[in-house]
Amino acid sequence: MKKFISALLCVSSFSFASMIGLDAIGQEQIAGGSAAMAGRGFAGNAKTGDTEGISTVNPARQAFDTKVSLNLNFLLDVSTADRSNSHFTKTDISMPSMNLTFPMGDFGTFGVSLWQHYSASMRETLEDEKEQWNAEIEYQSSIYELVPTYAIRLPFLRMVSLGASAHFVMGSFTRSLTLGADNSGIAKEDAWATSDVDLSDYVHGDWDIKHHPAYYSFAVQYRGRMASYFFSFTTPYTLSNTLDYNFRFSELDTLAPTRKTREIRIPAMLATGVNYRINKRHNVMADVAWRAWNRDIDNVAGSWNMTQMTKTQNDFNISVGYQRDGSDVFYDSYWDRMTYRAGAWYKNWYVEDVSEIGGAVGAGFPLGRRGTTLDLSIQGGVRLTDDDHNWSESFIGIRLGLVGVGSWGKARGQ
Repeated sequence: MKKFISALLCVSSFSFASMIGLDAIGQEQIAGGSAAMAGRGFAGNAKTGDTEGISTVNPARQAFDTKVSLNLNFLLDVSTADRSNSHFTKTDISMPSMNLTFPMGDFGTFGVSLWQHYSASMRETLEDEKEQWNAEIEYQSSIYELVPTYAIRLPFLRMVSLGASAHFVMGSFTRSLTLGADNSGIAKEDAWATSDVDLSDYVHGDWDIKHHPAYYSFAVQYRGRMASYFFSFTTPYTLSNTLDYNFRFSELDTLAPTRKTREIRIPAMLATGVNYRINKRHNVMADVAWRAWNRDIDNVAGSWNMTQMTKTQNDFNISVGYQRDGSDVFYDSYWDRMTYRAGAWYKNWYVEDVSEIGGAVGAGFPLGRRGTTLDLSIQGGVRLTDDDHNWSESFIGIRLGLVGVGSWGKARGQ
């Protein structure tokens, strides 16, 4: 199991992250980052069905699953960041999430998910031949969560379910800042005597939760004939990031390392959502999630007088979406068995004065008779900021999801 998780983390390590919040905790992935969810603007945590998979916001919805489901998701992302005279464009591939659910009849439904909650990634080389200096900067940080979930429908009120999940945090942070030799202040006749030494500020550390093995989410869901609703609460927790600082000379000599532990208080989250079904196959949905940040975040900072704090604000996400479900009759036309999606979202980041607006379209392509589906979504948007210290960004991404559905433990045809 550990080797399997390690392989998945290696794939995820190539994920792109926003330029915003690099020295804090990076970019937060919107919960429910599957291809199907992305295709409807990340709305629909109240929607039930065997192909919906686990919701990290609403664990209660999986209680209505009747078949085992495996969901794998992949993301191709192109992002452009601009600030003053600086411009960066990146193209990256990642695996944001995967999940597996096991319905157990009257005993409820168990599931497990692995997803990337926060990420920060950047690698650039800057040179100025006139001033005779060069610099290299690299960030690589990922906070993953292994999330076991359990949900059950109430015995005498079958349209209501309760669910809970535990979020076990893992991950690491690495940052390297390297400055090449600077001879700009040395007379030309004396430059021969200067050394060609690179100075590097290297920082590395792991992520975990202070004093607890995990943090937790609790949810209740109502599924009616036409409308479904959910409400969830996620507990607050403190991220602990113990960092070792090493100042290096040309990667050969290292001064005595120093150690610092920064603690980041993540506030509680409240979330709710509705899915309204029209004429059986048409779904209109909306979700809201909100957290009240009341503390700024300690940055990695370090040498060269880097900024010590990232100011925060209350963050929330509002998503609206539409989905037309495909026909489950195999003999209907292929176009009628396809699922069609569209949606949009607005997100207020945890970083002060940063907001995000995005939209998406998507489709689900049935593969065979047993319920396997290939989901495709195309998303795009902008991240806006009023702060000169942050970046304005535009992004476009393609998500692919493979959903396998089956009745494990039963003979073929049952």
